[in-house]
Amino acid sequence: MKENSLWLESINRGERFNFGLNWQNYNINLNEDILKKATISMQKLLGVENLIEKKFLDVGSGSGIMSLVAANMGAYVYSFDFDENSYQATKLLKEKFHVNNDNWDIKLGSVLNREFMESYKDFDIVYSWGVLHHTGDLKNALNNVLLPLSKNGTLVLAIYNDQGFKSKIWEKIKKSYCKSKFKKIIINIIFIPFFFTISLLIGLIKYKNPFHQFLKYSSYRGMAIYHDWIDWLGGYPFEYLKPEEIIMFFLRRGFSLKNLKTTNSLGCNEFVFKK
Repeated sequence: MKENSLWLESINRGERFNFGLNWQNYNINLNEDILKKATISMQKLLGVENLIEKKFLDVGSGSGIMSLVAANMGAYVYSFDFDENSYQATKLLKEKFHVNNDNWDIKLGSVLNREFMESYKDFDIVYSWGVLHHTGDLKNALNNVLLPLSKNGTLVLAIYNDQGFKSKIWEKIKKSYCKSKFKKIIINIIFIPFFFTISLLIGLIKYKNPFHQFLKYSSYRGMAIYHDWIDWLGGYPFEYLKPEEIIMFFLRRGFSLKNLKTTNSLGCNEFVFKK
């Protein structure tokens, strides 16, 4: 498949992080408690209890966990990812939890491929959390993600916050992580203990329990702290925008902002737009 070939070539050239391999490792420890917390996050974000009879497109399904949540909530789910390993990770979740569900379709594809995106039509919800800024062409991805939406569709996005020089420094670190195995080892040696220590201190000072961050981290979208660290360190391509830039981009295209969660850090700003 063309997409598989492009993905593999970009990995081999050191131009892309192997997100899917990280998520395959994450899925090994997936359990009902994590799924419950991920479901609650979806319900809060969309302001609904279920997705019965809704068409849900997961743009860049990653581990597949949010596609699984949507399927559990009753949606007709369509998932795709550019990353071969993410595609496989999503397929494995379907085989484990929804093996006989004909209402969950999984493909290999790219949001940058306009023809591919135009093959999806009339979706009630297009969901792309923490994906478009890893495509290498964020502006094009933002345009293409609109193509599958129905007349009154809902768009859910999470995009890295622009932190100026901090973002530029991290862009260089991530690029080095993917370009060189030696630099990858050095970056892991430096930052994993640093992240671990910071998490201990936050837990101790804020919650009086040094392990609080490790015990409660999965309460947010069901993610695992170590796999998020690796995803952050190697997450290249890496782009970012200020929240007002994203809001104006969609307001000019006839959307209204229904939900917004911003951050003062290098993390993601979250948006829910209504067409």
